[in-house]
Amino acid sequence: MNHNTIRIMLADDQVLFIQSLKRVIESLDQDIEVVGIAYDGEEAIRMARELQPDITILDVRMPKIDGVHAVEHIRNLHPQSKIIMLTTFDNDDYVHEALAKGACGYLLKDIEPQKLVNAIRAVAAGTVLMSETIANKIIAQMISQTQAKPRLMKSYPDWYHELSYREREVAVLLAKGLDNHEISNTMFLAEQTVKNHISSLYKKLNVKDRTLLIQKLKPLLEQ
Repeated sequence: MNHNTIRIMLADDQVLFIQSLKRVIESLDQDIEVVGIAYDGEEAIRMARELQPDITILDVRMPKIDGVHAVEHIRNLHPQSKIIMLTTFDNDDYVHEALAKGACGYLLKDIEPQKLVNAIRAVAAGTVLMSETIANKIIAQMISQTQAKPRLMKSYPDWYHELSYREREVAVLLAKGLDNHEISNTMFLAEQTVKNHISSLYKKLNVKDRTLLIQKLKPLLEQ
């Protein structure tokens, strides 16, 4: 193996896509080696710990643990590893949270293969990359916010600001009356992950009863 080889790991639950991606990347650049493939977020975290790749490429929505949360776990286990999100989702919240947790790139799956290879090399060299579509959206938002007239901020309860992005999502769905299984299906998360978020909500809102928790969350539906 060339000492300049970039060792990457791929994680996506779409088997055909990820297998094809491996072949395409390695055929376009002999100095990029795919050292492992994971098919869910939990496996991605375990393999990242074992393989310690230079770059990990993650999908956003995966079984067991989603890609955004996997970023945080992988960065904690292997801070030197750089992470690129490669997904079909250009949701603004996903972008912001993934970058906040340490992702170095956020690209869409419609990217041309050679551009993806170039992106891998750029991230390996220390560049932070973003899909042109997403970058344009963020720039448009910044311009819109700058030009917008001042308006009153939404008034959230104090505890709301202590919640993570995912906990806020779960909180709103709980307030709407969804059960754990329905929340799991809506958010593409494992039920155990949903239970963990709900347990965290019990602690942060200082309630022990689910009915009381839902009552306390109801104001979120009025925002």
